[in-house]
Amino acid sequence: MEISKFAGKPADPSLLINVPRLVSAYYTRRPDPSLPEQRVVFGTSGHRGSSLDNAFNETHILAITQAICLYRKQQSVDGPLYIGMDTHALSEPAFASAMEVLAANSVDVMVDADHGYTPTPVISHAILTYNRGRKSGLADGIVITPSHNPPRFGGFKYDPPHGGPADTHVTEWIERQANGLIADGLRGVARFPFERARSVSTAHPYKYLNSYVSDLPSAVDLEAIRESKVHVGVDPLGGASVAYWDAIGDRYGLNLEVVNHSVDPTFRFMTVDWDGQIRMDPSSVYAMASMVGLKDRFDVAFASDTDADRHGVVSHSHGLLEPNHYLSVAISYLFANRPQWSPTVAVGKTVVSSSMIDRVVKKLGRKLVEVPVGFKWFVEGLIDGSLGFGGEESSGASFLRRDGTVWTTDKDGLVPNLLAAEITARTGKDPGEHYQKLTADFGIPYYTRIDAPATPDQKTRLEKLSPEAVTTPSLAGERIKERLTRAPGDGATIGGLKVVTANGWFAARPSGTENIYKIYAESFKNESHLDAIVSEAQEIVNKALAHP
Repeated sequence: MEISKFAGKPADPSLLINVPRLVSAYYTRRPDPSLPEQRVVFGTSGHRGSSLDNAFNETHILAITQAICLYRKQQSVDGPLYIGMDTHALSEPAFASAMEVLAANSVDVMVDADHGYTPTPVISHAILTYNRGRKSGLADGIVITPSHNPPRFGGFKYDPPHGGPADTHVTEWIERQANGLIADGLRGVARFPFERARSVSTAHPYKYLNSYVSDLPSAVDLEAIRESKVHVGVDPLGGASVAYWDAIGDRYGLNLEVVNHSVDPTFRFMTVDWDGQIRMDPSSVYAMASMVGLKDRFDVAFASDTDADRHGVVSHSHGLLEPNHYLSVAISYLFANRPQWSPTVAVGKTVVSSSMIDRVVKKLGRKLVEVPVGFKWFVEGLIDGSLGFGGEESSGASFLRRDGTVWTTDKDGLVPNLLAAEITARTGKDPGEHYQKLTADFGIPYYTRIDAPATPDQKTRLEKLSPEAVTTPSLAGERIKERLTRAPGDGATIGGLKVVTANGWFAARPSGTENIYKIYAESFKNESHLDAIVSEAQEIVNKALAHP
């Protein structure tokens, strides 16, 4: 992975998007449904693309929203629909398009009462709050966001009544319906003018911020944070959580300072990511360079991405914690400090997350549930309380309320960040110091992810590999213990391959959006052992792909 010479530096003006041109393209360009790159495609987090590429235009959003209305009718989902958006330039136009269709379909829509931005976890929280105890008239939601993606992108995702990311069978159904509507010239789309859509009787104001913020003490010990006077720094990275952090600090009397209140669809205040692009990724040391530079001002600091479903923790002792490191700390702390959680409550992780988590969970005496990549795999366990924590290697996580009931079923960037302050307040040590203790107990993991080119045919073959495709008995000098194409936790296909030894592992899976495959690898020995794992992993995968 080649690092750009501009990585970690303030964004050059030449990188900034032309917002009027982007918005104009949203309304004036028409996608060609015969071109795969211009069709509606739901990845792990909804449909994403740029209007400049004819991949996220008014046509797409009208069709997707109508398809969601058809899905709701088919499934008898007739409660309110909670809708929120982030601060990307294409989010506001997409919101208007969605409202036009929802109003014409007589859907009761809950719209932010202050016309503000709404984080992804806040929508999940609202859906679950409404549906609690109900068997019918259930609510669902739409979040308009491309997450941490660059400013030229737009995104649109659907949350069914369980409040988490829609499963594949749901998104595939919506995809088919939406693409059919586009191919038919949108003739099946019902639509009101926007001004009428905002004033219809089915459009209801809803105080998202107050509902979510007032419920936070049920998930995090804010009293301990207040009493300790821990100095907390926050950067919303220009995203949807910008108004939430001041509200949290003020309401609970925290020693909390928001270092950046800017909202600008060009995100000109960012330092650029590893590849020279502007990307609001709180797990990237390059995108977080400004925040890392302030670490000595605070006892603990953190940031969320644009829709606040990812966390990024900056410790006074060690700077920005890698996602796997903080997940390990959070799990270690939570399961030792949530006495109301059942002793049978398990820990959920994805197959490409660090084995440090496995070691922490074993010491805790808890069950580990290892699932494929994607937060949707944690939804059921969080809802029924059998999973206390679900975490992804890409800095996405959520966990139960302090009483052991569900908090959110989508990634929540705010609560894991606040947990970092709770950990610091209650233990007197920041998360970086806690991670140092874990490495003393379990060893130091060396982790990496690399991308390698792959044709569409090779990507398909990688998704469908069998364990027998790996014929070599060893990996980097160690006997192979497991060859996995299904997740140990639930038996679901991982869409690739994972190979495990005593002190290391690798996983390979195709990208959903690019002609590449990704290799994740980890060693509990040293860097040279990690390099050997990566090198041999590429040989194993290439050999398997060369022989269908």
